[in-house]
Amino acid sequence: MDAVFHALADESRRTILDALATGPRSAGQLADALPIARPGVSRHLRVLREAGLVEVEQQAQRRIYSLRPDAFADADAWLARHRELWSQRLDALHTEVARGRRTARKTSSTNTTGRTT
Repeated sequence: MDAVFHALADESRRTILDALATGPRSAGQLADALPIARPGVSRHLRVLREAGLVEVEQQAQRRIYSLRPDAFADADAWLARHRELWSQRLDALHTEVARGRRTARKTSSTNTTGRTT
């Protein structure tokens, strides 16, 4: 999973993954469509392949790259656990902020009128 997150940490590699999401492409097609030189695209594809995010198929003289969606499963499961944790914490924070606002309004109302409304 470390290799997946390392691969995803680079914007150029994420751009390549976005391009491959529309369908398989050769390294040349990716280089033509992206603001990255061919050697750079090849290096990024190697990192993505080693992380298991893309697979390559040899077709005559060309290598065709495509996504391996199952490779995202472990990373997605890890993120889902943490997303749930943070969602719960943010919900609790939202509740406390709302409670604080109600208390502040009541205190302000009491101070202004001299009585509770």
